[in-house]
Amino acid sequence: MLKKLLIANRGEIAVRIIRTAKALGYRTVAVYSEADAHAMHTELADEAVCIGPAQVAASYLNAESILEAARKTGADCIHPGYGFLSENAGFSNACKDAGIVFVGPPANAIELMGSKRRSKIAMQEAGVPVVPGFEGDNASDDELIAAAADLGYPLMIKASAGGGGRGMRLVSDPSGLADNIKRARSESRQAFGDDELILEKAVIEPRHVEIQIFADQHGNAVYLGERDCSVQRRHQKVVEEAPSPFVTPDLRAAMGKAAVKAALACNYEGAGTVEFLVDKDRNFYFLEMNTRLQVEHPVTELVTGQDLVAWQLRVAEGLALPLAQEDIQLNGHAIEVRLYAEDPAHDFTPQTGPLHIFQPAEGEGLRFDTGVRSGDDVTPHYDPMLAKVIAWGNNRDEARRRLIRALEDTRVFGVTTNRYFLSRIIADNTFGAGQATTAFLQQAFSDDPSLQPARLNIRKLALAACVLAHGATGAQTWSNAPATTTPIKLSTGNETVDLLVQSQGDSLSCRFEDEVHELKEISIHHDVLCFTDNGVRQRCHYHRHGDSLYLQAFGESWSVTDLTHQPAASANGTGSGRIQASMDGAIIDVVAEPGQAVLQGETLIILEAMKMEHPVKADCDGVIHQILTNKGDQVKRNQLLVEITTGELSEQENKK
Repeated sequence: MLKKLLIANRGEIAVRIIRTAKALGYRTVAVYSEADAHAMHTELADEAVCIGPAQVAASYLNAESILEAARKTGADCIHPGYGFLSENAGFSNACKDAGIVFVGPPANAIELMGSKRRSKIAMQEAGVPVVPGFEGDNASDDELIAAAADLGYPLMIKASAGGGGRGMRLVSDPSGLADNIKRARSESRQAFGDDELILEKAVIEPRHVEIQIFADQHGNAVYLGERDCSVQRRHQKVVEEAPSPFVTPDLRAAMGKAAVKAALACNYEGAGTVEFLVDKDRNFYFLEMNTRLQVEHPVTELVTGQDLVAWQLRVAEGLALPLAQEDIQLNGHAIEVRLYAEDPAHDFTPQTGPLHIFQPAEGEGLRFDTGVRSGDDVTPHYDPMLAKVIAWGNNRDEARRRLIRALEDTRVFGVTTNRYFLSRIIADNTFGAGQATTAFLQQAFSDDPSLQPARLNIRKLALAACVLAHGATGAQTWSNAPATTTPIKLSTGNETVDLLVQSQGDSLSCRFEDEVHELKEISIHHDVLCFTDNGVRQRCHYHRHGDSLYLQAFGESWSVTDLTHQPAASANGTGSGRIQASMDGAIIDVVAEPGQAVLQGETLIILEAMKMEHPVKADCDGVIHQILTNKGDQVKRNQLLVEITTGELSEQENKK
């Protein structure tokens, strides 16, 4: 009987595992980096051990420190969660050598399925359909280029050790092949310490459908339905749902049997996910097998009524699976989205900073898996996901409505998020009809307003002005306040606006240029602004932090900075030629040099942060005066990286 579980992970997945383990009577041990000393998972566990500094290589990827924490606390089993060491065969073997049960598959299965090249060959031998491609052993760039000519275009470059969309490139013609091979190798080396690549024929606009499988130590294996993960951005999943609106009962059975065959072929144990691409004619092809619990496992739990972490612990103890295949039933529909601290209007740039308010919505059929709380900081050291928001309904439309409402009612103040973008996806007619493919976001949302920098309308400005003017008068209700006229200056991030707020009796009007908006019966209590707008009584949640004001109403969030009592703001540097780091990270390439003529939008530097490569681009035309960083440097947010001298480009061009 296993008694004490160490969770070798952090954030929402560690919190989720701890809760199931406690419910089953296990004692729990958290490990944490110095940056996570006050994190939710650290405080929720029965015991916690610091395993190193913030950098993942020195903490959450430090197998010896984790094993030492297990020895120190007497943990007899380790759950790796997902990411970090969850698919590391060496760590699985190290646990075994230390006499500690690894809650996951055996090392040989992890090693086999961790290589896209070797796993694809194994699946072909097992009779599982695969995408045509090239799987040469440690193929050179020249070998890949030659193979691409035989395979034909379009094709996919993939990191053999990859996952999460990193080291993956779609190439439509030979002209972009060599550069994309270079970038894919670089990403793969940075993310996985392995730059081996394979090629696959691109399946155009497929569905991405995965099968949840489980196997025990007694030769039993089952599948627990499928998840549709077709809604993706940069090959990373954005929305997941179960069951798939595209999969028929016959296709589900065929894919499920193929997934079980894949598991049995590698003597699998525990939880695993077999991922497939499904074309428009419902032909399916093996993509990869993830030898761990998936981020999106909650949708499977909600439609099957099973706790997959409990299943994992059961298998780790050597017990048989709790259900046979014929006993597994699907009930209703579940949809999950990943709420990130990122800015959709600026190419989904990850956001860091304080999380002043984080208050998940409440309601029937809702589930939030999160590892953050109000007052936490979003740091540059780890993935910026705040929560998984999941909604269950008796049918798909009910689940969609509940999820949209959950996103609209969740309050997040302090960092920019993709909350509004997610709600627009779920409300989209194409998604609603169950017709979203992997090309859906690019086709439907490339010009969507939620991806553009917001220009606040008079209605939103009026609400912000009301909160600020209330603070100036100290009135609890506007009907009790004396008649006043208050000038207010706000910065919206993109522009500065001057407002004139007039209150009289029970009404308050806000004037901006030639626009006037009037609100009535306003009261403010416990960070909620109540108002009547055009005869309709509504509420606006807000939070003030210094000169920053965060507001949420009408299903949207926005923020302003109060400049009313500040001196005139200086230029923000946009188009100035002073190129700054948008976030903390590492410089992995410098592609420009001093004296070089550049045009606005040209890439100067490649910054790696939060597991992704981010191009740092020129914000104006000019000539590079100096580059203030080098490849390999660690840089801080807003650190000056490049200076461009404007007005010299024409002279340089003339010399050419």
